[in-house]
Amino acid sequence: MNTVLSWGRYPNFPQEVHGVAWRDTAQATWLDARRLHETTLPFGNGRSYGDSCLAASGHVLQTLPLDRLIVADWQSGVLRAEPGITLEQILNVAIPRGWMLPVTPGTKYATLGGAIANDVHGKNHHVRGTFGRHVRRFALARSDGTQFECAPDERADFFAATIGGLGLAGVILWAEIQLMPIRSSMIETTSIRFSNLDEFFVLSERLDALHEYSVAWVDCQSRGTGLGRGIFMVGDHATDGPLEVVRRKKHTVPFTLPIPVFNPVTLRAFNEFYYQRQQRSEVRATVSYDSYFYPLDSVLEWNRIYGRKGFQQYQCVVPPGVALDATRAILDAIGRSGTGSFLAVLKRCGDLRSPGLLSFPLEGTSLALDFPQRDALNARLFAELDAIVREASGRIYPAKDAHMPGADFRAAYPQWKQLEALRDPALLSRFWERTTRT
Repeated sequence: MNTVLSWGRYPNFPQEVHGVAWRDTAQATWLDARRLHETTLPFGNGRSYGDSCLAASGHVLQTLPLDRLIVADWQSGVLRAEPGITLEQILNVAIPRGWMLPVTPGTKYATLGGAIANDVHGKNHHVRGTFGRHVRRFALARSDGTQFECAPDERADFFAATIGGLGLAGVILWAEIQLMPIRSSMIETTSIRFSNLDEFFVLSERLDALHEYSVAWVDCQSRGTGLGRGIFMVGDHATDGPLEVVRRKKHTVPFTLPIPVFNPVTLRAFNEFYYQRQQRSEVRATVSYDSYFYPLDSVLEWNRIYGRKGFQQYQCVVPPGVALDATRAILDAIGRSGTGSFLAVLKRCGDLRSPGLLSFPLEGTSLALDFPQRDALNARLFAELDAIVREASGRIYPAKDAHMPGADFRAAYPQWKQLEALRDPALLSRFWERTTRT
């Protein structure tokens, strides 16, 4: 039987796959797996980083074969598809017709079902909120043999429990989403160098409201007066130009490296190069949607660069009133630790509420970084970062997490009890077991 892992390859718990090829056989496949293993979990394309996509039993229902587009109204931009269809497949049919995903994460290889289960967000959270705000309805299957449709005004309890519900409320059979109209597939961008964290907040306050997309890369190893320096990037869809699907040349990391590529020396060199390569303080350009939203997707299996032990992503969000001080403290702790991330994404989230019970973003500032798995070092650093986030009344993103203490999860997501009450008893993840039972 085939096995799969989470994208971060940590924790290393291979999952045996029970493939679901057709909607009308999904429940039968699920019940077969349940008879043998008691619990399982829906699994899409494996783009979640930690253990939220890993079944406690070690057996998952892979929905990736359910990748069919059922119906689309290209006048209104309403699309209905099966949960295994990837965001790339949606873009391939939508963009030439003048439609775009209203919200997209940093990879187009996530599935529609995964985008709903993790209520993903993107560079325009301050304008359009999370993915769940653009879900119109879906069909949900339960292990008791029932199937029903969910919408904001129909089975609203299960609608809320499924959006951001980490695949625990049931198996999505199809979902209907509202796309966003565009006039071109090109993005007009402005990149601005900033010399410290204070400047980021000034830029964000001034520019976020003027642009559809806003995000920053930050040098997580900078110290002193340059703490938090980086490049601030805003973007908008071009008002004219081609509506074309980009076919970029793909590169592949052919094997898992014995040790991580990145260490304090190589990270320092990379961060210095990346910061200094933009020689002017402000650069304007028009780029493809693919290079703007999905730069890492051009390197297939890029997670292999972190070595055999894998990596963890630490993504947190802290409220506005304490965002500057908390983010400064986090970056200072990372700098002192001697470790860091070449991918350090800083952005401000807006105040648009998600319909989901456990949606991650709250109004404030989000920081995301990747760390090669070094058990003792990561444990010490994450404990320090957790304390900062806890003190700030912030929270950590379950879709990226592999370490969060259960007490922190339950305090940051008090509606977990509502999800637990609606959780299908035949669905259980390692994350849910770790954070709600310890």
